[in-house]
Amino acid sequence: MLKSVRYGGDYNPEQWPEEVWREDVGLMREAGVNLVSLGVFNWGIIEPAPGEYDFGGLDRVMDLLHEAGIGVGLGTPTSSPPAWLRKAHPEIRLVDREGRALAGGTRHGVCPSSAAYNEACAAVVEQLAVRYGAHPAVELWHVHNEYGWAGVECYCPASSAAFGRWLEAKYTDIDHLNEAWGTAFWGLVYRSFDQIEAPAAAPPGVNPALQLDWKRFSNEAHLANFRLQREIIARHSAAPVTTNFMIPNCEGMDYWRWAREVDLVANNHYLIAERPENHIELSMSADLARAVAAGPWMVMEHSTSAVNWQSRNLAKAPGEMRRNSLAHLARGADGLMFFQWRASRVGAEKFHSAMVPHGGTDTAVWREVVRLGGDLERLAPVTGSGVDAEVAILWDWESWWALELEWRPSIDLGYRERIEAYYESLWRQHVTVDFAHPEADLSGYRLVVAPASYLLTSEAAKNLRGYVDDGGSLLVSYFSGIVDEHDTVHPGAHPGALRETLGLWVEEFHPLPEGGRVALDLPAGPARGRIWSERIRLDGAEAVGSFTDGPDAGHPAVARHRLGAGTAWYTATALDDATGLRELLGGVLDHAGVPRPAGVPEGLELVRRAEHCFLINHTDQDITVPGIRGANALDDTVYDGDIPVAAGEVVIVRIIEETPPPGSGAARGPGVHGR
Repeated sequence: MLKSVRYGGDYNPEQWPEEVWREDVGLMREAGVNLVSLGVFNWGIIEPAPGEYDFGGLDRVMDLLHEAGIGVGLGTPTSSPPAWLRKAHPEIRLVDREGRALAGGTRHGVCPSSAAYNEACAAVVEQLAVRYGAHPAVELWHVHNEYGWAGVECYCPASSAAFGRWLEAKYTDIDHLNEAWGTAFWGLVYRSFDQIEAPAAAPPGVNPALQLDWKRFSNEAHLANFRLQREIIARHSAAPVTTNFMIPNCEGMDYWRWAREVDLVANNHYLIAERPENHIELSMSADLARAVAAGPWMVMEHSTSAVNWQSRNLAKAPGEMRRNSLAHLARGADGLMFFQWRASRVGAEKFHSAMVPHGGTDTAVWREVVRLGGDLERLAPVTGSGVDAEVAILWDWESWWALELEWRPSIDLGYRERIEAYYESLWRQHVTVDFAHPEADLSGYRLVVAPASYLLTSEAAKNLRGYVDDGGSLLVSYFSGIVDEHDTVHPGAHPGALRETLGLWVEEFHPLPEGGRVALDLPAGPARGRIWSERIRLDGAEAVGSFTDGPDAGHPAVARHRLGAGTAWYTATALDDATGLRELLGGVLDHAGVPRPAGVPEGLELVRRAEHCFLINHTDQDITVPGIRGANALDDTVYDGDIPVAAGEVVIVRIIEETPPPGSGAARGPGVHGR
């Protein structure tokens, strides 16, 4: 969809006098900017009073950008309702779980089910679409901003009533709902849909099936507002329509569903500055965004340096912004945008970094912005190309929701904790990962990993069984396959949905106390687990590792089941890289025939995107990568088997030939992904 790498950021000219606008455009050209997000927060400016519109300033800046050859992602400003709308319709305010209506003076904080809010959205979007639908600068429509940022769920009367209507449409008959939700427990039976309350603050033990459907409804309420705006735009413009996701950091949005509704997936990602090796989490975000998109995607927002909203807003180190940006590109992004173009002098985000910082153009940040723009012009050939992966991690927002409801066997059961443990181990072994929904086609992967599939539908379980039968390798972590889509335990012993596929059953869960550890023996040697232990009973599987202490000493800790043409593996505790996960994964990867490069240090990120191999050095040491012949995509340097990558730098190679380093065994040259 994008013909070159789109580069730019959020542009808010309304914050500046018009004489600055021409300076901005000149600097944009110097930096290689070719796309800006415009008008995302200007509702109160273009509609100063109900039904009164002033587009003069927006007209002038749109024309100015077009004359300079800079495209526009035109925003609909509906995430920042004007003060007059809040005053006239206080019922639009988002109500939190404790029943408090959120005040104004900020953006967001609006009920997506409010009729008054949706009517006002429709009116302003209609005006924008009519006026700018055919404007030659408009390359993209950017609807709203970060749906769900202030809170996905609204507990106001309008939302509660809409929830009842949504449930009636889903279940049609109240008896069907009672059966699905298991309301016979505690006698929580409903006789009509209007008896059902939103799960606001209540005594502990609110029906988990009710809570799951509430989360589904809340996701759909925001989607309905997006569809409303998208359909208005489509009547007046042929440009693609998107909104900015927050993968993976917005738990309440099911982005598998959202991706079906947008023309182009766009994602916001910000590093947690104090998190060690935060570039690994960035890679995970990019891989998940690529999977959700199933095609071209773009970064709508990231930061040139520090943000303003963390406890300690650490500036990025020299070269870090470039490494971050090119890692997104390596993992499939066709656009790299920042918040924002010019640093604000006023408001809540005035200490947020920007492409043009407060210090202006004689700054390291500006020089890195210009350098990156030049790099991206030369990297246009990567646009539209794919990223091959032979390993998939299962990801399901609904399983995340269900796992982290109250009254689970342990407070330490965390969805992202297990996902990230497996992802990080694979990243360190230079294995490029896709993410997949449990019901998706998995036939293209040598290995599928299910670290946190607590909620697994019968259809998904059937899909995984078929994948293994057909020759796939499946690795499942503990407490998976336990419940269905209503949080109802699958019949029989755990893990009911996967019992036959795994060839075992679980007699009892044994969560560990805080800080507890258990010892186990794996084929590679001793290891340690934490969080969890359980009593496994083999029923066709064979033990390949056993607990040596703790409540399950002498019983299997890791099992393997040969099924059909494939193999399913299971681990009954939380292994980390330092305590056995790397060894376990290494053996499973070898069994599945997944190649890994030899002779490449952990801190060197290596990703193959079509004929381009990205080598990103996250360490403070120079590294030489063996086994690649090709030419540097940025300066045409030719490499004949060994590629030097300086500390903190990025080298991108157009591959001519790859050869496996001597003694690499199952490993191959970097980035090779055979089928």
